[in-house]
Amino acid sequence: MRTQRWVAEVGPENAHWLATESRTARLASEYRPRDLGDGRVELNRLALGASRELGEEEDGYITDDGDGLRVWIGDVAFDLVLIES
Repeated sequence: MRTQRWVAEVGPENAHWLATESRTARLASEYRPRDLGDGRVELNRLALGASRELGEEEDGYITDDGDGLRVWIGDVAFDLVLIES
């Protein structure tokens, strides 16, 4: 079975915040975004689902539209790229 994960380059401060301070960072570990270092954050399938539950007024919410899958922090969107392994 292939493992799916999504990675976005959000900058070091945003990656740290998403992994430690966001609402989803308070969930069980399998539902949390993970700071990969170098300003990158990773979401597995469960973390992506949890982030989709956030409202658009919350940092870390996810959109999936004509512009692709993106994570939002403030008014800035960061593209999430699917990595399969």
